[in-house]
Amino acid sequence: MNKTLIIAEAGVNHNGSLEMAKQLVVKAKECGADIVKFQTANLDAIVSKSASMADYQKKNIGTNKSQKEMLSKLLLSYEDFIELADYSKSVGISFLSTPFDIESIHFLNDMQDIWKIPSGEITNYPYLVEIAKTGKKVIMSTGMAEMKEIGDALNVLESYDINDITILHCVTEYPAEIGNVNLRVMDTIRNTFGYPVGYSDHTQGSEVAMAAVALGAQVIEKHLTLDRNLPGPDHKASLEPDEFKHMVDGIRKIERCLGTGVKRLSMEELSNRNAARKSIIAKKVIRKGEVLTTENLTTKRPGTGISPMQWNEVLGSKAIRDFHEDELIEV
Repeated sequence: MNKTLIIAEAGVNHNGSLEMAKQLVVKAKECGADIVKFQTANLDAIVSKSASMADYQKKNIGTNKSQKEMLSKLLLSYEDFIELADYSKSVGISFLSTPFDIESIHFLNDMQDIWKIPSGEITNYPYLVEIAKTGKKVIMSTGMAEMKEIGDALNVLESYDINDITILHCVTEYPAEIGNVNLRVMDTIRNTFGYPVGYSDHTQGSEVAMAAVALGAQVIEKHLTLDRNLPGPDHKASLEPDEFKHMVDGIRKIERCLGTGVKRLSMEELSNRNAARKSIIAKKVIRKGEVLTTENLTTKRPGTGISPMQWNEVLGSKAIRDFHEDELIEV
């Protein structure tokens, strides 16, 4: 099995602080993530003055502001992202940021080799076209999207010859309820569109993300926070560093145990086979020439003699010598 790509979604969990963003980079690296990902946006280009906060944002933040007012305190500047990308490189982890507007696509284009399309932009035709025109690999989240909308977005990308695409199943709730996750949708997406699938996880804990890997997710995206009690819209659906590392370790173990799908015996199984299997054994003393029957034969461990699968072949034959009770039968 290929190694699962694990994305530590720092997002806006830096709360507008470049220093906190750098701490998230370090923690993502220490946790074993492959990529640390942020969110880049020109505030005036992504949200109107009248846009209200999502219900989960109101609940998690505890206030009812406009989206613009909320986001104004959570976004880093373009200059911050230049510094953050360089810092990530120095730490030894891949940098990625999701653009939320066309200007940010142009800004990030020289800084990263792949794009992460967020769920909210899957129906944004001009945005999808601008992403596709770069010719780069795409990872696309599908929260809030119906199957037709996923297909429509793929059609836009494919019309520009973008075929290196991974589709992430996602439930846009923060945190997402376990009962709403429906991980088998990954199979539906894979079978319908023919692309690799992954899972962008907003549930609490790490069990669902690990289960997604067992079900074939090739990419896992999970929010990382320094402290789940910090103010902000996404902290409550995030893992703290020790929890994130536990998830990464669990995923790597799952990868090892999934194997190749080819049924073969391990060296340990081969060495245990004789001890665990049975052979045809003399149930009692048998004299030379005596007919072997169900009355004088049985099956017991070890499995170093004639296999019980040859039972019917042995029955009716004559003992080639005397056999003591519990002795392996020979024919």
